[in-house]
Amino acid sequence: MSKIESALDKAVATIPRLKNWLMAPLYTLWKKASPHLNKFKNLNYTNIKAFTLKYKWRILLVLVVLYGGSKAYDHFNPPPEKKGGVITITSVVVDKKEVPLVIEATGTIVSNSIVDIRPMVTNTVAKIHIKDGEEVKEGQLLFTLDNRNSKANYERLKALADDAQRQYLRAKELVAKNFISKAGLETSLANAISAQAAARSAEVQLSFDSIRSPINGRAGIVNVFPGSLVQASNVVTTATSSTATSSVGSMVTITQLNPINVQFVIPEKDIPILLENQLDGEPLTVKVTVGDSGKRTYQGKVLVIDNQVDPSIAAVRIKAQIPNDAMTLLPGQFARISLVASDLKDALVVPSQAIVINPRGRLVYTVDKDGKAVSKPVKVVYEYQGNSVITGIESGDRVVVEGKQNLRPGSKTREAKPAPGTAPAAAATPSAAVPAASPAAAMAPETPSAPAKK
Repeated sequence: MSKIESALDKAVATIPRLKNWLMAPLYTLWKKASPHLNKFKNLNYTNIKAFTLKYKWRILLVLVVLYGGSKAYDHFNPPPEKKGGVITITSVVVDKKEVPLVIEATGTIVSNSIVDIRPMVTNTVAKIHIKDGEEVKEGQLLFTLDNRNSKANYERLKALADDAQRQYLRAKELVAKNFISKAGLETSLANAISAQAAARSAEVQLSFDSIRSPINGRAGIVNVFPGSLVQASNVVTTATSSTATSSVGSMVTITQLNPINVQFVIPEKDIPILLENQLDGEPLTVKVTVGDSGKRTYQGKVLVIDNQVDPSIAAVRIKAQIPNDAMTLLPGQFARISLVASDLKDALVVPSQAIVINPRGRLVYTVDKDGKAVSKPVKVVYEYQGNSVITGIESGDRVVVEGKQNLRPGSKTREAKPAPGTAPAAAATPSAAVPAASPAAAMAPETPSAPAKK
């Protein structure tokens, strides 16, 4: 007990010294501040009111700024006890996939081969061997012109050529018997050759009266009739109205419909990746839909990429070929084309609605192992039809798709219950087969590609 009493006596003796040690600095501070505090001795209601009225707008502005700043701070940095409860979300687990890069464009259906049938000579039509819209084969007879004069001229020259040949053979026998000179034999040979050449020329001229199809295809509207006078012309002028189509110089047009081509343009910025894939030897593939319904899709291959860029539109022309077995496609139709340009390896695909856009850029909310929300800034490589390929997250991250508008970093989350008959949200990963809008977007991550359509 004596030790405890001794300790208590020491503590009591220390209290006055501790009091003096604390009071000395406070006293010194009071002496320094007292001259300034004397200024407030004259404060009264009248002075305060006058000061308030004089600076009322400044005081109001300061109060508004302080109030707004306080509310903003509380909004973005709420204390743990005010962050709210658990927020229900829907999320997907992101995995690495191989995603095809697709360029979308619009174009026109064009014929693989189209020929305007025109006469080589001026003559009258004797007979028409085809009907409007008929399928014709290569070499099939289309028209017969009045060939009486050409046929008679050919028969005359053929007879002269046969006679000249016989004269030459007789001259050879006579030279062998020394009845005529060799000069006479050479003259006879020249006459025979000349007569045969004239006969062949007449035969060619006669063939112009029989007009045949140079290709397989479908005949259009026949613009002539038996007895019509046709003239040799290199110019075809066609005028189409709501009731009729009239042509000058063209008797009929033969169009090859199977296979058929589609022609379109792509932006200049997408050319490098197309040429890189073309060098690999594998032809680029296209998917073509015609009409508003888009019920049927035609698949084909790219035939050629033009060798120059049109500077007026900063684009290059591309021609692709597609099958047309049912003959449902016609030249001139409007077409929508999806060109498979390349594949993105190990791409991270998320629904575009999972991306949050704010003044600092784009971000997504992920859910950590404790079920808390974590914001991660991301860059969009490209987006198409509701899906985006992004960078800034890792494979296996669970990305919030719905409910993100209520989240703040650190918010507690819980997964929404899936509807009956649907897969759990955590396993509902986006499809890897969704194509991209443009390969050029990979070179400009922050900007969605131009052909990119959501």
